Amino acid sequence: MSRPDQQRVALARALVSRPEVLFADEPTGNLDSRSGAEVLGLLRDSARNLGQTIVMVTHDAGAAAYADRVVLLADGRLAGEIHNPDIASVTDALQSLAAVR
Repeated sequence: MSRPDQQRVALARALVSRPEVLFADEPTGNLDSRSGAEVLGLLRDSARNLGQTIVMVTHDAGAAAYADRVVLLADGRLAGEIHNPDIASVTDALQSLAAVR
């Protein structure tokens, strides 16, 4: 089974019981851009259609842009928040955090 297929099966297993909250740690890691977009679309659809909350950890601005809200952490502390993010706003925020370090 290919890595993208393994990722989809893992996601299906996590979603099948319809948890109220799903934790996803780098859910698009090691996936090509098309497969990653499919996984993120499934997560977004699950949240919107089933009322689930998805808590996703990622360093990918493109993946973060799928969210309704992005919470930025730096050294374990809250460093910012973006509502209705897009790639540009997440990228800008990450660059600002890197410049402070």
